[in-house]
Amino acid sequence: MRGNGSSAELNASQQAPGGGAGARTRPSWLASALACILIVTIVVDVVGNLLVILSVYRNKKLRNTGNIFVVSLAVADLVVAVYPYPLVLTSIFNNGWNLGYLHCQISAFLMGLSVIGSVFSITGIAINRYCYICHSLKYDKLYSNKNSLCYVLLIWILTLVAIMPNLRIGSLQYDPCIYSCTFTQSVSSAYTIAVVVFHFIVPMIIVIFCYLRIWILVLQVRQKVKPENKSKLKPQDFRNFVTMFVVFVLFAICWAPLNFIGLIVASDPASMVPRIPEWLFVASYYMAYFNSCLNAIIYGLLNQNFRKEYRRIIVALCTAKIFFLDSSNDVEDRIKCKPSAPLTNNNLIKVDSV
Repeated sequence: MRGNGSSAELNASQQAPGGGAGARTRPSWLASALACILIVTIVVDVVGNLLVILSVYRNKKLRNTGNIFVVSLAVADLVVAVYPYPLVLTSIFNNGWNLGYLHCQISAFLMGLSVIGSVFSITGIAINRYCYICHSLKYDKLYSNKNSLCYVLLIWILTLVAIMPNLRIGSLQYDPCIYSCTFTQSVSSAYTIAVVVFHFIVPMIIVIFCYLRIWILVLQVRQKVKPENKSKLKPQDFRNFVTMFVVFVLFAICWAPLNFIGLIVASDPASMVPRIPEWLFVASYYMAYFNSCLNAIIYGLLNQNFRKEYRRIIVALCTAKIFFLDSSNDVEDRIKCKPSAPLTNNNLIKVDSV
C-alpha cells in the first residue's frame, strides 16, 4: 500500500467504468436516487443482519452448526454497512471523494472483504445443506461444533488471502461514476479475470452442483423413486433448503452483471471500457450493493423460526425487556400476554435448520 494520501493519486484514479475515461455529466436527480438507495440499504442491512445474529444467539432452535455459516454471511453483509457504504454516501453528498487516500484504501479493502466473504459463506452454506440432506449419516461427524467453527475460520482466512493481492497491484481506487473506492477492473486484465473466475464463477458452480443434487433428491423422494430416503427429508428441511436457495439465487442475480462486465473489460480494457454504458455500470454496482440487505428479509419471509425471533426481539426492544436472555426457555413462555398450547415435541426433535 502506498504511503501518502495526496489528492493527486485520487484524481488520477477518478475514472469511468473499470478505469476508463473521466465521468460524464449526469442528471442532477441521479445522485439523489443513488443516495436514497444507499440509505435504505444501510438501514435495512444493519437492522436486518443484527436481527439475524441476535436470533441465532437467543434461540436454541436456531443455534446449530448450519447457522454458523448464516451468521458468517450476516457479518460479511454488516461489514460494508458500518464503514464503506457511509463513506460512499459522503462522497455522493460532496460530489467527490474528500476523505483522503487512506480511507479510500480501507473502504475498498473492506468492501472486497465483504464481497468475497459473502461468496465463500454462501458456498459454505450450500455445502453444509448438501451434506445435511444428501449425506445425513455422515453429517454429525463432518459438522460437529468444533469442525463448523474451523470451516468458518477457514472461510475468512481464504477471504483475507484472496483480497491481499489488491494492495500490491494497486487495483483499489476511487471511481467517480459510482462515488466509491472499489476494485478497478482495468488495472490488470489477468488479475480481473482471476478474480471473476475464482471469486465468483467457481464458487457459483460449486453452489449450483450442491443445490442441483439436493433438488434431484427432493424430486426422487416426491416421486417415490427412492422411498427409503423419505424419512431423511423432513418438510422443515425442505423449507430451510428453499430459503438458502433463494439467498443464493438473489446473490447471483445481483452480482452476475458486475462480474460479466469485469470479464468484458478485462478482455480488452482500451477498447471495451468506452463501449460500456455508464448507466449499466452504475446500475450493476448499486444492484450488487443492495444485495447486502436482502438476506435478513428472506429469512424473515421464508423461515418461521427467524420470523418469530425477529418479532420477539422487536417486542423486547419496544418494551425495554432484557432481550439477551434465551427466548426459547419456559420463563418467556409464561410471561406472554396470551396463553399458548404447550410444545410437546420441543425437546424430542432436533432439527439442524437455517
